[in-house]
Amino acid sequence: MTVTEAGARTYEVRTYGCQMNVHDSERLSGLLEDAGYVRAPEGETADVVVFNTCAVRENADNRLYGNLGHLRPIKMAKDGMQIAVGGCLAQKDQGEIVRKAPWVDVVFGTHNIGSLPVLLERARIAQEAQVEIKDSLETFPSTLPTRRESAYAAWVAISVGCNNTCTFCIVPSLRGKEKDRRPGDILNEVRTLVDQGVLEITLLGQNVNTYGVEFGDRLAFGKLLRACGDVEGLERVRFTSPHPAAFTDDVIHAMAETPNVMHQLHMPLQSGSDRVLKAMRRSYRAERYLGIIDRVRAAMPDAAISTDIIVGFPGETEEDFQQTLDVVRASRFANAFTFQYSIRPGTPAATMEDQVPKAVVQERYERLVALQEEISWEENKKQVGRTLEVLIAEGEGRKDDATRRLSGRAADNRLVHLAAVDARPGDMVTAEVTYAAPHHLVADTVVSVRRTRAGDAWEARQAAPDTGRGVNLGMPTIGRPPAAPEPSSACSARP
Repeated sequence: MTVTEAGARTYEVRTYGCQMNVHDSERLSGLLEDAGYVRAPEGETADVVVFNTCAVRENADNRLYGNLGHLRPIKMAKDGMQIAVGGCLAQKDQGEIVRKAPWVDVVFGTHNIGSLPVLLERARIAQEAQVEIKDSLETFPSTLPTRRESAYAAWVAISVGCNNTCTFCIVPSLRGKEKDRRPGDILNEVRTLVDQGVLEITLLGQNVNTYGVEFGDRLAFGKLLRACGDVEGLERVRFTSPHPAAFTDDVIHAMAETPNVMHQLHMPLQSGSDRVLKAMRRSYRAERYLGIIDRVRAAMPDAAISTDIIVGFPGETEEDFQQTLDVVRASRFANAFTFQYSIRPGTPAATMEDQVPKAVVQERYERLVALQEEISWEENKKQVGRTLEVLIAEGEGRKDDATRRLSGRAADNRLVHLAAVDARPGDMVTAEVTYAAPHHLVADTVVSVRRTRAGDAWEARQAAPDTGRGVNLGMPTIGRPPAAPEPSSACSARP
């Protein structure tokens, strides 16, 4: 067992999947630290390894069981080591995980992540696996302790679950029906984050623009965006992901009229064929989607729009695929996340006839990627000569150490690489774009550097010792209380 200076057990959380999983992993880290664990040093095997899994990505189960197999001999050789599996795949497979990998100690679902420390202790005492899967949400994740990975940007969950029935998606059965937080709770969390130095927040939900359905206010999301505009010190507000069927003009107006809401929209298309959209149970059609794009651009000509597209959905013909290409050409997406359809057991699409051959899917996928690459490059070239304010980020540029560049995100979320200047993650750099590539911009002409509270928070985190305590957002804590009062810390460590 790894023993730190304080004698605490160490942990590692490995995350797969969507932004919701990333957000949940921050909560899992906070829970473990609140229970007395500390993050394992880089390169060392932790005493507790937690897999926060995804059931949506291709070969998710193969990836999990491959990693579990790799850890088995390590666990056998390491006294007291525990392995826990949570997230969507755990919710789906439940006891099957322990049957296939009996060396796993804990399996927990998407609805009871707060149970992890207790389940680990039960497994240790009983010397047998603990499997606990709840059918409905036990505690809204945002009421749990958290260890945020960024000093300058944060996720804020406004809802969990989904009321849609898309035939390719298993999320509703794993995350449950939509549950909405009250606006006051959300805004309290936002204000607390800003007080800790955060400049940018991303409102997070399976379908953010249906927010309010649970308490009967169909305009609640637009109102929430405007309310975020009143939070002093909050410079950037983003959200992901909206559903085109529920996207209303009041949200467009709120985006255009609220200064700190960014002119950036990620809105999944999935297909440009009405026939395929119907088969997917996506309750909009291409004309409606393009109408939203037109209204967004009329209100915000500088808006950068991104999307998700699935290629090769069962029954997709060449004509259907051409209709998708037509919508892509008309939409002029800044970028697109493109996926080859693959069967997800448990979804209606998995048993549909006319599954498209892999070779056909691959060929269409390559054509789509080539078209979007061309459009992204053309759209990025329009940025050359523009002056942008870039929020310096940590870990965005893979070659930054070698090139001595800084990297960050412009207001429209484009990735920008900058000439080396004296700025910290969380600071704002104003620079002129000098070069464009399909997936990034280069801005070598720096105009100014603005040091921020977020940069101060990042610097304080670097200077402070890692106390092993998660950031608590003023919510009730769970787990073992400290033996004696400790000074509160705004430090944690990590998009």
